[in-house]
Amino acid sequence: MTRRLTVAERLAAADKNLRLADIADQSIWDRFLVEQAVFAFGQMQDTFSANDLRRVLPELSHGFLGAAIGALHRGGVIEHTGQMVPSTSGPTHGHRISVWTLTPSGHAIAVQRRAGRAERAA
Repeated sequence: MTRRLTVAERLAAADKNLRLADIADQSIWDRFLVEQAVFAFGQMQDTFSANDLRRVLPELSHGFLGAAIGALHRGGVIEHTGQMVPSTSGPTHGHRISVWTLTPSGHAIAVQRRAGRAERAA
């Protein structure tokens, strides 16, 4: 049985070849895409919350947002800033949600990915 990659390993593997089975498994594929979107947003913004991400992601992905943020947090890629903001999602009735930022490890992964893209472009 193969070992499952951590979120950090998946993000660091810029040349990762996705298996057809991963694509066929819709829920894993969707969650992976949302994880990538959260990571990309973290690279563009100093801090962010689910509110920010819901504005740019299609509605279908909103169900995966909490799981993606949780996976990135458990993987050490993002961390809580200590700030909370009211949710803008109607069903949540404005409950408070966390504000996140990339960790030093998350920034290192971003640097590795940029270096890999630059090498492939050369």
